[in-house]
Amino acid sequence: MEVINLSEQNSLLNQFLLEIRNVDIQKDRMRFRRNLERIGEIMAYEMSKELNYSAKSVQTPLGNAPINTVDDRLVVSTILRAGLPFHQGFLSFYDHAENAFVSAYRKYKDALKFEINIEYIASPNLEGKTLVLTDPMLATGSSLELAYGALLTRGKPERIHLATVIASQVGVDYVKSCFPDNTTLWCAAIDPDLNSHSYIVPGLGDAGDLAFGEKE
Repeated sequence: MEVINLSEQNSLLNQFLLEIRNVDIQKDRMRFRRNLERIGEIMAYEMSKELNYSAKSVQTPLGNAPINTVDDRLVVSTILRAGLPFHQGFLSFYDHAENAFVSAYRKYKDALKFEINIEYIASPNLEGKTLVLTDPMLATGSSLELAYGALLTRGKPERIHLATVIASQVGVDYVKSCFPDNTTLWCAAIDPDLNSHSYIVPGLGDAGDLAFGEKE
């Protein structure tokens, strides 16, 4: 598996990453959601360089112009609910893509122990397509693994791109061990640690709560 950490390059992405981490700026939910969306847009553009292209011809008012465009049959998928703004960023660029949605959440047994539950999936057929699976926070990697397993019931994709805003090194190592070789992992940043609650450190907190409000 190839791992691409976009924060290793200097780009405008770093400004949006700074703002979603900033404890004061992230209090503005609308700005937090928009910054997740912006990061999704930038990542979608960078990812587009790795897709498959072929030459086409377009009719202009004065003649025909050749141009290379994407051939991949894209399906952009996300894990509800935190992934929705990030997902929208990809759709802003991959506007012809199909979409898939999976609900995955932590069901706590006690203050520290939890398991990941999958309760909902809506997806087109994935056979032979390029799956872009988006989730803003890659902590342990269990949510991505289970979401992918659920999506496989809709067919086997030809190519897989995992997209996350902030990943832990533990999560990166885990998905490298359980996803197939035809997978690329895209990260806006990779952080070193997880705390006792399996939250990424320094991370940014709970992306779902920051985007949509706290849940009971």
